[in-house]
Amino acid sequence: MTDRPRSMRKTALALLLAATLIPACSPEQGGGSPSGEPSATPTASATADPTASPSADAETSVPAPAPETSPAPSGPGQGNAELSIIVTAAEGEPEASYTLVCVDGVPAAESVHPGADAACSALKENAGMLGPHTPGTAQACTQQWGGPQEATVTGVVDGVSVDTAFSRTNGCEISAWDAARDVLGVAGGA
Repeated sequence: MTDRPRSMRKTALALLLAATLIPACSPEQGGGSPSGEPSATPTASATADPTASPSADAETSVPAPAPETSPAPSGPGQGNAELSIIVTAAEGEPEASYTLVCVDGVPAAESVHPGADAACSALKENAGMLGPHTPGTAQACTQQWGGPQEATVTGVVDGVSVDTAFSRTNGCEISAWDAARDVLGVAGGA
């Protein structure tokens, strides 16, 4: 019976000592809250419970980052796809809507696409062509306008979700559009 209060005091003392010896982390050092504001989470010394085990950690107020869906790697793929493609030639004009289903790089019967053979072949040659194509801050894009065309492609390519928008508003967007031209269909050309 006398050992239990002594072990609780040791645990409380160990937690208090650890809290005073560990320096506070600043956001610049990789700790703290992402906004630089002090964390709303109490410190270990403020929440030390003498009956809690030393391994019980307080939760942080910063949520874990959402898992990212990795784009399909560029280069040859399996050629399997189920896609919905919507292309608008210009504002106010009717949309062209296509369905593309590919199995091993060959269009399936349910495909409703003007160039299904070329589209499935292009996806098998480069499975990542429909991945995110937003330029990074280090990538320079020419400020040229390629036309009013816009397109969205949603679905799955080789088991990877796709939800990509295309336009022709600058050099980088035009390059992405041209790379996906076969998948975008006849109305996808400029």
